[in-house]
Amino acid sequence: MLALPDEDLVQRYLEGGDQNAFRLLLERHQERLFGYLIGMVRDREVANDLFQETFLRVVAAMQRERATYTHQNRWLPWVMRIARNAALDHLRARKKWQDVTPEAGTADDDGDGFWERLKDGDVIAADDLMHFTERSAFLDACIDRLPPEQKEVLLMRHEAELTFREIAELTDVSINTALGRMRYALLNLRRMMVKAGKTELTEYGG
Repeated sequence: MLALPDEDLVQRYLEGGDQNAFRLLLERHQERLFGYLIGMVRDREVANDLFQETFLRVVAAMQRERATYTHQNRWLPWVMRIARNAALDHLRARKKWQDVTPEAGTADDDGDGFWERLKDGDVIAADDLMHFTERSAFLDACIDRLPPEQKEVLLMRHEAELTFREIAELTDVSINTALGRMRYALLNLRRMMVKAGKTELTEYGG
């Protein structure tokens, strides 16, 4: 059963109530989901509460007669949407999140926009993450200083390992906008690190 894809495990749970199948789904993805949540709220206890709340919502949604999960979608992005809603509800309640429109300079289509205005020296692969040889409190602080929409895309990509198409669907923007937010996030991280004299950067393979 360990080698079964997510959809087969979901099918076993939905049709036969197979608790072992659901447990495997949880174990397979819990690190990614928890990494995203703790990155959003920066509090392990709160992240744990949100993680538990997410899976209570997941179980409730999957057990409804008209469940919101459909087999046309991958299971993890569906669960990520529930986790994201839980995190945003928490942050909005504490006035630590403000909904934003796509940032200036980011095109929502394939036309001119942010891409054409980058200087050659600023162009970096959207799937590269600069980081220290050890993840540090300084890096976490830099990530927290990013605009909310940039921070969220970075966490979804490198903690939850979602594709940019999945990120775009979750955040209700175009793929171009999701990529633009990621690139802005990486540029901003580089600037903060260089400004602080932290120039030891390594390439993160995505």
